[in-house]
Amino acid sequence: MDSLVLYYDDTYPTVKEQKAFEKNIFNKTHRTDSEIALLEGLTVVYKSNIDLYFYVIGSSHENELMLMSVLNCLFDSLSQMLRKNVERRALLENMEGLFLAVDEIVDGGVILESDPQQVVYRVALRGDDVPLTEQTVSQVRFYFIFLFFNISPHPLRSFLFIPRVCDQEWIK
Repeated sequence: MDSLVLYYDDTYPTVKEQKAFEKNIFNKTHRTDSEIALLEGLTVVYKSNIDLYFYVIGSSHENELMLMSVLNCLFDSLSQMLRKNVERRALLENMEGLFLAVDEIVDGGVILESDPQQVVYRVALRGDDVPLTEQTVSQVRFYFIFLFFNISPHPLRSFLFIPRVCDQEWIK
């Protein structure tokens, strides 16, 4: 199981706490068909598609519909950008688009956009007009967005806003 995890605050400040939380949330949600869960005082909305699991997590006080709006906007934007081929390989080949989409949806702890067509349009503009060195994803404090990839028993865990790579197994 590989995971791409974007943490936007320090609710889980250590790698050990992050790994435990990620394992717990995946174990509680990967075999269910529901779209929402309450876990460790957090509201979790999630969606799976083929070999991907998408999570948006907020505090227990967050409106579930707003969290779901962010999740749907991200998923629908990726679906349009990847021509409805939202699977691990296609996403890994278009990682820059993922980063730009997240940057267009949430910035500075504020939800900026919930219309996937606008996100796709803006990502296309940024991809064409802005040099790659200036295309960065803002560090925001809108909790976290998880992307889990179910591909192998020996996972590689990489963090996007916290640049470090650990090749330790965390889900067996």
